[in-house]
Amino acid sequence: MSTDRTDGYLGLAPYLYYADATTALAWLTRVFGFTEEVRFTDSAGEVFQATLNAGGCRIQLAGVGDEYWSAKGVDGPVGQLNILYVADVDAHYERIRGILGDDAEIDPPQDQPYGARVFTVADIGGNSWTFWQQVSDTVDLPPGWSAVRADPEQTGRASNG
Repeated sequence: MSTDRTDGYLGLAPYLYYADATTALAWLTRVFGFTEEVRFTDSAGEVFQATLNAGGCRIQLAGVGDEYWSAKGVDGPVGQLNILYVADVDAHYERIRGILGDDAEIDPPQDQPYGARVFTVADIGGNSWTFWQQVSDTVDLPPGWSAVRADPEQTGRASNG
């Protein structure tokens, strides 16, 4: 099987629901520094859908009311975890902490056994955003744990060792 496999995917973007997409859009651009690509507003000027950009990756958001969730038989959205890869997680933490202030419940970045340094922030809609810096290729798993890597011939990706 060839490692030059083309699977047709062009990207992946989370699609996040907010009770107030106008406020969420403002918060995400102010706090995380995302850039706005486009917003769609209703006749009252409220955002019902928008596209943001973070490091060349798109993030979609939509405003939905209680009737949307009622129709699905649930009380409201369930938060989603989104991972953002960054070059300097500590600087990112300081920037976000400075914007949100001392009342923000954000633990400082922590080193993980899989070579990452991360911290997580919850947004105003209940979604979690983990900022991730890969600091080492060394993996230090607990005794009895193992890493199982896919065969690069099957995934179409070159092995990194």
